[in-house]
Order: sequence, then structure tokens, then C-alpha cells
Amino acid sequence: MFEKVNPSHPDKIADRIAGAMVDMAYKGKAWPHVAVEVLIGHGVCHIIAETDFRFSQEKVEEAVRRISKQKHMIVDLVQVPQDEILNDNQRFEMRCGDNGIFKGVPVTKEETDLAVLARMMYEAFPHDGKYVLEEKGDELDVTICQSNVSGKVIELLCKEWAEWVHDEKTGARKRTVLKSKINPLGYWTGGTDVDTGATNRKLGSDMGNSVTGGGLHGKDLSKADVSVNIYAWQKAQRTGKTVELHCAIGDETIDGRPYAEIVEGARTFIDKIGGFEKFAEWGLL
Repeated sequence: MFEKVNPSHPDKIADRIAGAMVDMAYKGKAWPHVAVEVLIGHGVCHIIAETDFRFSQEKVEEAVRRISKQKHMIVDLVQVPQDEILNDNQRFEMRCGDNGIFKGVPVTKEETDLAVLARMMYEAFPHDGKYVLEEKGDELDVTICQSNVSGKVIELLCKEWAEWVHDEKTGARKRTVLKSKINPLGYWTGGTDVDTGATNRKLGSDMGNSVTGGGLHGKDLSKADVSVNIYAWQKAQRTGKTVELHCAIGDETIDGRPYAEIVEGARTFIDKIGGFEKFAEWGLL
């Protein structure tokens, strides 16, 4: 089974705000140490930042209101210094900034197709949405919850998507949508006035079956939760095999590679996407 949510889902709004703050930190320092947690909903955004970069309250408020599309959102920002021992761990060289376990799993054609559907839906309707599929042999069970649009319109889009995945020119194997549930509760509005959002609560959407313990969003590249997760996921897609890794704080090598090399690879990936906020929109797939 696989669930994909779009950038206007409350949890992704929280991820995007955290990502925007990491972007700010990198604009202010070459190698900031920052970890941001966001909880947003019902007109209030709470943010705790453990950081060696001082965030501007005004710029953070601008980012929160831009991303949430709530111009009167109250922003409660708490900034505290990152622990001195953690900072000292990387004061003179790039070493692993956390303990953790990580996994990379090759993405299936079905998961890719659902990610395509999510993007197609979001292009047409840039509002809160969630999409789920269950594979049953050559058949798919698809559930679509898309706010601010009628079920009949969604059915037309799904028909186009189904025809696309069945197109022999794509090389996709023939499949049938066994059953689809569209907006089971009917028309709904969604967003942060309906549900709260929290950082790293939708990692299944971001990583597919590669989810382990570390969150991708709101952290600088020195954090293994970011760089090693990206590395494991990319290696799995490249090799077609599941990748399992673990690390301890202070490690200088992971998977036989210098930690600095893994971090640099993650930086290249983030830069190519357009930054941490853009990365938070869809995650790794």
C-alpha cells in the first residue's frame, strides 16, 4: 500500500515552512546547524528551532503566511541554541551528526503512477489532497480525497490517468482499477482550518517503503536524517535493491564512503530540486 499527499496537506505545509527556514539558514551561513519543528493549525503556527543561526521573526512570519496562504496566521517562534556538544562534533570536520537507522527501497511502477496522479490533481486543484493505492495482483484499489472540487470532476481526471497508465506506448503492463473511492465524505474544504499539520508526519508519502526512523525535513545537511536517507534512497533506485544502513554520531564513514561525500551528494540533490522548501513539497518521489 502507498499513500501520497500534496503540498497543501497540513502536514506538508508544516514541512514546507520548516524547509523554508533551513533555506534561510543556508543563505545566512555556509554550514548552519539547525533543526526546526513546526505545528500549525486553526490560525496558529508554533515553531521551535534549535539553531546556531538567528532567524528574523519578520521573515519567518512572511514565509508562514505565504506557504499557509493565511495572511493573519499567528506565529509563535521559539529559538534556542543547538547543544554545544553536538556543535563541537562538527566544529572542525564533517562527521555524522546523529545516531540512526536508514533504509532505501526501490520505488515500484505503481507508486510512481500514483505520484504522477497526485501531481496532476494538484496542478488542476492546488488544495489539500490525499491519494492511496493498494495493489492486488494486476489490479489497483485507489482512494482519492481532494478538497475544493466535486467528485464528478475527479472521476474525469482519474479516467484520463487510467487511460495513460494503460497506454501501450508507455510500456506499462496492463492493469485495471478494481475499485475507486472518491471523496468518501463528499465535498470538503481541507487545509489548516480543518486539520493540524506537523513536521515529518507524512514520511510515507515522501519516501514510500523506505521509511525508518529519521525525518527528512527541517534539518541541515549535516544531520544523517537528511543526508543518509537521501543517499540510501538514491542507491536503492540505482541498484534496484533494498539498502539498509546505520550510523552513530561522530562516524566519519558510512557504507564505506566518507560522510562528507554523502553530505555533498545530498547537497547536490537539494540544490537540483531548488532548495529545502521545494524538497518538502513532494519528498523523494
